[in-house]
Amino acid sequence: MNLKITGLNFDVTEAIKNHVAGKLERINRHAENVISVTVTLSVEKVNNKAEADVHLAGKNLHVEAVESDMYAAVDVLMDKLDRAILKHKEKRNDVRSAPVPAAEE
Repeated sequence: MNLKITGLNFDVTEAIKNHVAGKLERINRHAENVISVTVTLSVEKVNNKAEADVHLAGKNLHVEAVESDMYAAVDVLMDKLDRAILKHKEKRNDVRSAPVPAAEE
């Protein structure tokens, strides 16, 4: 998995990079087909915004979170990303396991 962390109007410290990388380990448990993740952290007046673009095999996901603290924004972002990946995984498995309708004669 390729991980890219960028900051807009914000210097990304090693502590924040480690926090994001640690939270992404939880995502790797649910989705083994993650190709790349781009995390963008930005500061807009008093709000801290965290965005993630996740490239899965066959699907791109975009999730964002806005909080008053950067660490809180990253935590909320990872929770949303976790739910989005689980939802994608369930949809994919439901389509594959759906019974084929029998042809009526």
